[in-house]
Amino acid sequence: MKESDLSTEPVGQNLIKLISNLCFSVFVFSVLIFTVIAITYQPPDPWLESAPALTKLFTQTENATFKNDNSILKTGEDLLAVPAPAVPPALAFNPITETVIEKSEEKISNLSLKSDCEEVKVVNCSDPRVLLTVEKFNLKTFKSIVSLEYQAPVNGTKPDECDVAWRFRNKKEKSWRKYRDFRRFQFGIGENCTYKVVHASGWHSGINARRPRNRPNTKRSGGNPKLAPPIRDEEINDTIPTLGSEMNFRKGKYLYYARGGDYCKGMNHYLWSFLCGLGEAMYLNRTFVMDLNICLSATYNPSNKDEEGKDFRFYFDFEHLKEVASTVEESEFVRDWKKWDRGHKRKVPVKKVTTYKVTPMQLKKDKSTIIWRQFDAPEPENYWYRVCEGQAAKYIQRPWHALWKSKRLMNIVTEISGQMDWDFDAVHVVRGEKAQNKELWPHLDSDTSPDALLMKLKEMIQPWRNLYIATNEPFYNYFDKLRSQYKVHLLDDYKESWSNTSEWYNETTLLNDGKPVEFDGYMRVAVDTEVLYRAKTRVETFYNLTKDCKDGINTC
Repeated sequence: MKESDLSTEPVGQNLIKLISNLCFSVFVFSVLIFTVIAITYQPPDPWLESAPALTKLFTQTENATFKNDNSILKTGEDLLAVPAPAVPPALAFNPITETVIEKSEEKISNLSLKSDCEEVKVVNCSDPRVLLTVEKFNLKTFKSIVSLEYQAPVNGTKPDECDVAWRFRNKKEKSWRKYRDFRRFQFGIGENCTYKVVHASGWHSGINARRPRNRPNTKRSGGNPKLAPPIRDEEINDTIPTLGSEMNFRKGKYLYYARGGDYCKGMNHYLWSFLCGLGEAMYLNRTFVMDLNICLSATYNPSNKDEEGKDFRFYFDFEHLKEVASTVEESEFVRDWKKWDRGHKRKVPVKKVTTYKVTPMQLKKDKSTIIWRQFDAPEPENYWYRVCEGQAAKYIQRPWHALWKSKRLMNIVTEISGQMDWDFDAVHVVRGEKAQNKELWPHLDSDTSPDALLMKLKEMIQPWRNLYIATNEPFYNYFDKLRSQYKVHLLDDYKESWSNTSEWYNETTLLNDGKPVEFDGYMRVAVDTEVLYRAKTRVETFYNLTKDCKDGINTC
């Protein structure tokens, strides 16, 4: 019995050892595989993930026009992440506050009205108390703006009226740009024999305080029509800078992007690519060679065709861009380049870069006068924004702070807001193709019907408020039912702001070599959305009016 136990014992121990060894081998092999995977696998870099994600956002094809437009409307003055720019010294003004007004009152405290405080029949508009009365009235009434500078009041049409002009900025705009209003004020006698504003007329009503217009000759000596000298906004200076002498050109360092596949793409695609090129130029400490000609995508044109020959300055603030980035206009640059090469045996050193795969980091130490990126490959290899993908995304920061909307378009935004005394609410109603696509947005059409809108807006906006409707709905009368509860305003109510008698029309015509400029779809949505941003209460389609997802079903 004892011998039997001894003979069976080694068999059990060997079996246990065999199983143990097998398990250990599996464990070691698993550790080895895990180690190899850990070494070779590189997790997504969050810094690199942002560029593809944003690229998809800015270049994807949208089903609905307004969604596409909505993604491009945020420029530098709208983005919270972009730091507020420093105010140029020439444009710096101290805001008119209660403290400023009180100090001015102390200086004229010895002045008083007639002892019997009789009703004002004739107002001396040059009396400094008149201006102080207007300043206090505006400070109390127009809380959405910051008044910066007043001009001396002038006589109105009646003895108790004065016209006053002043400059201001909007509190909801991050830029330092100033705007201008002039209104007519009627005066009476207030407490302690002081002036008070009895009535203030609307936007641009104080025509006697408006800057003088030059009456043009409408005929040349030969009888041909002559372009009327435009009524200009003196604060806009978007003239094209020149490089000056040949030596100035030769001393410079330039980054030149040839036209690529981005041409005639959507405006969002254009901006994403343009800011990539400008960002690379800043990284390389070079002057960016800029083509001011834009091809506007068919999305924004009534003809549904791409339209070339649009000027960058129609849409964006070229003056601000010149101040924060080193740029040169392409035709000026090419002319100076050819002039140098014709007049000198030693040509301008040029480095041609034929693929976006040559990174900005590789070009950082290049000494050539011109780095010429060429985009001759088929799409999508010929998109400018490809330069800023991959590792380059860690080094190239798109300079959103450099890109503001055109001051001319913002003047229209200010005019619309000013006609509502900057006291309005707004609703953004997305319809168009999205409302027709029941597969992706099954409830949008019914949720944005006039009856549904009226019912929902009653819960969010007080009756008889000024209500601005930013929308891509093509039928003007679609929102008539809302007029029973609100003072409804639509973009087309302000067509005079871009009519052939407007300041915008004159200035863009001058930019366009005397040819009238169409107020196109991109301009319409830009203005529409900027007015929306200035509302006191803002109602959004996909957050307040419908449960449908902004990007379609199951994407919330």
